[in-house]
Amino acid sequence: MATSVKNNFLNHALASNLQQALIRRKDSVQEQHHSKAKEPTKASSKPVVLVTNGEGIDSPGLIFLVEALLRDALLDVHVCAPQSDRSLCGHSVTTGETIAVCSTQVGGANAFEVSGTPADCVSLALSGALFSCSKPVLVGSGAVISGVNKGATCGYDTLYSGAVSGAREAMICGVPSLCISLNWEKNVSCENDLKDAVTVCLPLIHAAIRDIQKGIFPKNCFLNIGIPSCPLTNKGVKVTRQSPNRASLNWQAVSTNRNPSAGHYMSNQQSLGVMLAKLGRDASAAAAARRLNSNRKNVEIESIGVAGKFSSQQSIKKYFRMELTEKRQENQEDDLDSRALEEGFVTVTPLSVYENGDMEIQSSVSSWLAIGVSGDGVH
Repeated sequence: MATSVKNNFLNHALASNLQQALIRRKDSVQEQHHSKAKEPTKASSKPVVLVTNGEGIDSPGLIFLVEALLRDALLDVHVCAPQSDRSLCGHSVTTGETIAVCSTQVGGANAFEVSGTPADCVSLALSGALFSCSKPVLVGSGAVISGVNKGATCGYDTLYSGAVSGAREAMICGVPSLCISLNWEKNVSCENDLKDAVTVCLPLIHAAIRDIQKGIFPKNCFLNIGIPSCPLTNKGVKVTRQSPNRASLNWQAVSTNRNPSAGHYMSNQQSLGVMLAKLGRDASAAAAARRLNSNRKNVEIESIGVAGKFSSQQSIKKYFRMELTEKRQENQEDDLDSRALEEGFVTVTPLSVYENGDMEIQSSVSSWLAIGVSGDGVH
C-alpha cells in the first residue's frame, strides 16, 4: 500500500521532505524483511526421533506414540512408515522397482507414507532424501523408534516382523533404535491399551535418548521392548533373552471356487504404482509362459500326495493360504522374553545381527538399564 501525505495543511517543502522520509523508512523495512527471509532456518536443537512401524502409517499405535512424543515438546519428531500393513514382511527391501512416497501429517509431525517395507522406510529416511535429519544427525543424538506394534514380537517371530525390521535396519545403518510392541490379546485388548503402552514405554524412550547423547547407550544392538497386555499393571522392567518360540505356519489348500482373485491380495499389499511398474514385466513373463506351456494341460488337484504321477503334457496348479497359529512352550526359563511378557513384565531384549557377543551385549544392557532407567517412573 502506497503512503500519501496531503498538502492541505503543510507547506510544499515540508510535505515533500516528509514524503521522502516515509518512502525511505518503507524501503528500509522491506530490506530487513527480505534479508531475514534469506537467512537459513536454524536447525532444531532438540534430539531427532524418526518413527516408523510395520502396521502402516494409519495404525493407532503409531499415532498414539507420535502424539505422546510431541506432547512433551522435548523431541523433533519425524515419521516415515508404510502406507499399508506390512507386519509380516520380515526384513525385505524393494529393489528394481519404483516405490511411491507421499507427504502427510501424523499427530502434528511431518510424515511420509511409503509404498515399500519398513526397512525401505528407514533406509530412505536416513538417506536424507526426505528429511533434513539424515543418518549423520541421528547417529549421535537421535534414534529410530518402530511401533507401537499390535502384537508381541518374541522369539523367532522377530525374523518375520516388519516392525522389528525397521529397528534392525536403523542399527545396520549405525543409528540407535528401539522396537516397541504390545502383547495384544484377541477379543480382549482395545485401543486404550495401546495408549497405556505408550505411557509405559515413554520413560524408556527418554532414558535411551538421554544416554545416546551421553554416548553410554548399549552398542551393537537394538532394543526390542515388549509391553504386557495390561500395561499399567506391569510388574516392572526385565532384561530378557530371545526365546526359541515362533508361531506355527499352517498351510491350507484352497480350491478355485474359494480362491479370491490375485488382484484382491495385490491391492492390500502393494500400491497401484508398484502394480503398474510390474505390469509390463508380468505381461512379458505371462506370454513366455503361455508359449512354453502351449501343449500342456493345467490340472487342479487337492493333494499332490494322492495325485500320483503326471504326464509331461500336464502341469499342476494349486492354491494355498498360510495361517499363523500361536505356539506356546511350557517350562521356559524365567529370563526368556515370551515367558516374562506373559507374566506381566515389560521386557527389554537386546537383539543384534551378530552371532557372537550375546553375553557381552546382555551385560551391557543390564548395566545401562539398572543405572539409566532407575527413578524414571517405569512401573
